[in-house]
Amino acid sequence: MLLRRRALYAARIVNTQAGSGLASIPAVQRLIDLALDEDLGRGDVTSSVTVGSDGPTVVADMNAREPIVAFGVDVACAVFARVDPRIELEIHAPDGTRVDRGGLLVTARGPAHGVLAAERTALNFVQRLSGVATLAKRYADAVAGTKARVVDTRKTTPGFRVLEKAAVLAGGCANHRFDLGSGILIKDNHIAACGSVRAAVERAKQRAPHPLRIEVEVTNLGELDEALAAGAEVVLLDNMTPAQVEVAAARAHGRGVLVEVSGGVTLATIADYARAGADLISVGALTHSAPAVDIGLDVRA
Repeated sequence: MLLRRRALYAARIVNTQAGSGLASIPAVQRLIDLALDEDLGRGDVTSSVTVGSDGPTVVADMNAREPIVAFGVDVACAVFARVDPRIELEIHAPDGTRVDRGGLLVTARGPAHGVLAAERTALNFVQRLSGVATLAKRYADAVAGTKARVVDTRKTTPGFRVLEKAAVLAGGCANHRFDLGSGILIKDNHIAACGSVRAAVERAKQRAPHPLRIEVEVTNLGELDEALAAGAEVVLLDNMTPAQVEVAAARAHGRGVLVEVSGGVTLATIADYARAGADLISVGALTHSAPAVDIGLDVRA
């Protein structure tokens, strides 16, 4: 069966820089399989009855229809290769490249049936991931010249976390926790279960693995003082105004504690939070609200 072929890069990649390597990650390979089974599990009846499996060879260009940060190009190429290893792929804009409107990302040359069958799945990956990278660049640009770093969250599309977090990096932002095992972040429900900010931090300090810093979410100055007294190493200021952040950050920095800001931060307000003293600003919108960008695939006449 076509979709059971396991070699991701059986197709010939010509005249290109090295790819990001994301397509070789087992979790990404499984995701590609799932996406192709979803779209091609019953075949491509339109291509079968028009061009046929023994139809002509075509050349198709994948191009940006708006300015973008390209990402997912490596994965899109893997989709074409999985569908038909005879397809040759020329990458013009490797992952992380800034591409102007009309710029080429990839040229595919091969049997028409395979190129057309892979088109939508390949575009779905590259449009979604380029959307994340492009939005991340806008946030990174918004805090340029300050000490603040913009970081993502775990609010990712199920199954896409490794790809979306890589896209965030390509856009110039940074990654927060990858998963629940990556760090200690005591949030409101942990605090409610423990009884107080101080109790939650003290328990964590007693039990935490040595390399992991203890971060705790606080919503007001009283909770901040509890966190600092208990020995938190990072405080997450949740849903505070820039003016409140300025006061809280000065207090935390005076104790050598790192400050993260989260909750309701937008492109319009992020610079205010950066200037108020935030070290990190976490933005769930980088992944959960990034719009897909406009990328097309056109067969040359």
